[in-house]
Amino acid sequence: MLSFTKIYLVFMKTIITFFLLFSVLCLFAQNNQSSLAGARGAAMGSTGILFTDINSAFVNQAGLANLEGFAGNVFAERRFLNSPINSISGAAAAPVSFGTFAITINSFGIENYQEQKIGLAYARQLLKGLSIGVQFDYLSTNIPLYGNVGVFTFEAGLQAQLLQDLQFGFHLYSPAQIDLVEEVPLPTIYKAGLAYTPSDKVFLIVEVEKDIDYPVRFKAGAEYQFSETFFLRTGIATQPTLASLGIGVLFNERLAVDISASYHQILGVSPSVGVSYQLPQKNN
Repeated sequence: MLSFTKIYLVFMKTIITFFLLFSVLCLFAQNNQSSLAGARGAAMGSTGILFTDINSAFVNQAGLANLEGFAGNVFAERRFLNSPINSISGAAAAPVSFGTFAITINSFGIENYQEQKIGLAYARQLLKGLSIGVQFDYLSTNIPLYGNVGVFTFEAGLQAQLLQDLQFGFHLYSPAQIDLVEEVPLPTIYKAGLAYTPSDKVFLIVEVEKDIDYPVRFKAGAEYQFSETFFLRTGIATQPTLASLGIGVLFNERLAVDISASYHQILGVSPSVGVSYQLPQKNN
């Protein structure tokens, strides 16, 4: 027979695990709003508002206007390594003569709690150095025994070349007050950022992010290209405080693999990996 002490320890472990998972979902699951620009963005402090590769499909659709050919990405993250929380995302984009169309899919959650997001995006260059993008989203949340709910919303962004080596980006997610369920609205999130490219090998980015219900979040990332095929990345973020590190490897001009890990001082490490296929970019 189990002793009282063992029963007590099992009970306390179950309670602590439950509240830990509940806290994680509250902190990081913002009703299907994926905040990571693939493994590349995860390695750079959760930035990405000024990316112009396929990873921009996840955080600022304006960056898709720079694609020259078909591009695709599959990205997976394990939140806090030993937890059962997973996030899997995919994106595909195809430029046409009057812009770029893209589709994104994201799934987040645990066995008994799942969020899904499907987005249809369009991006184009208005002027040289000025791009815009918009995406219409269908969001759903499924909890066994409670059912499934779904709503529609949208997001939009822009990227502008301020100077030869300085870019500005802005993104707005779900500006209208849309309730996922009664009196539980989707988050409205504003992001703005600057990217500085002092050389062909260095890419620096800083961002601010504001959910109208939470404090301002600051993020910063750096990417250094050691060679034609190898990138080193790092970054930091606040609210919650995270530090991140990662690498990128180009196997050829079209196939790339990105690996990253972010560290939360209480909840631990979140590893992620992404695989991208894309034709050469016009710029970073």
